[in-house]
Amino acid sequence: MEDTARPSGEAHSRLELTTVFGGSGFLGRRIVKHLLDHGTAVRAASRHSTRARHEQVHGGSFSAVKADILDQEQVAAAVSGASTVINAVSLYTEHGDVTFERIHVEAALRLAAAARDAGAVRYIQISGIGSNPRSASSYIRARGQGEEAVAAVFPNAIIVRPAVMTGSDDAFLTTIVRLLRILPAYPLFGSGDTRLQPAFVEDVAEAIARLALGASDPEARLFEFGGPRVYSYRELVEEISRLLGVRVRLMPVPFLAWHALAIVAELVPGAPLTRNQVELMRIDNVAERCGFRELGIEPHDIDVVVQAIREKSRP
Repeated sequence: MEDTARPSGEAHSRLELTTVFGGSGFLGRRIVKHLLDHGTAVRAASRHSTRARHEQVHGGSFSAVKADILDQEQVAAAVSGASTVINAVSLYTEHGDVTFERIHVEAALRLAAAARDAGAVRYIQISGIGSNPRSASSYIRARGQGEEAVAAVFPNAIIVRPAVMTGSDDAFLTTIVRLLRILPAYPLFGSGDTRLQPAFVEDVAEAIARLALGASDPEARLFEFGGPRVYSYRELVEEISRLLGVRVRLMPVPFLAWHALAIVAELVPGAPLTRNQVELMRIDNVAERCGFRELGIEPHDIDVVVQAIREKSRP
């Protein structure tokens, strides 16, 4: 990652506190680390505060608090005294009364309002590329409605839309790698034509850290972060196969078959496949707005992640 555009507010960051909700998650814990690397004070708010443990880095100070985004009192306590609040809470599979609408719309609205009431000057909402309040997909619709809800109570909020994020512990590339290693034929979603622009999670975390510290144009309210290359799903699988040094036959599977399989899979606790995931694989996931380069970051391609996955899986 380039260092050509360090945040203008970094010199003052030691005096400011940033609260990161979802601070123990896939993206959230990395945002915390990058903020600490910049020397700022960070409070990681999570339902599982013991998972969010970070040592002081370059003078940054860290604290972890247990806070459920659905608990208004815990939310208010977690944002108290923070100049910046980041919502990195995400939900990809609904369970019981924990729905996309409840997490991505209602909870996001309450968190933004709490940040405003606590006197925060900056609020960053992590959403996703393709968010649309009128989408037929309940997940995409909730993401879009959440953006609107946040903007209504915190007009200066920054909306961040990452493409599908990758890392050595992700649920996307690691699954492709595992299946390529064990299957004689790899099942594609449809014909594999859906376009994807995978973003390295460390790049996304650094970008968000820079936004939190005031690196962007003050008028910029929406950022989309995608990697350096756009792949079709077929091309992505082929490239990963090449990087792994394995040969595998690609097998198109109709979306109708995937949908039926997901219905069955959802009967199992912690379903490995859901109808929502199948629907998302029908839709292009490509950045179309300002992003990494506006923040002085040169994004990494998937080879970095595949190499990390290979090293992690070595005995």
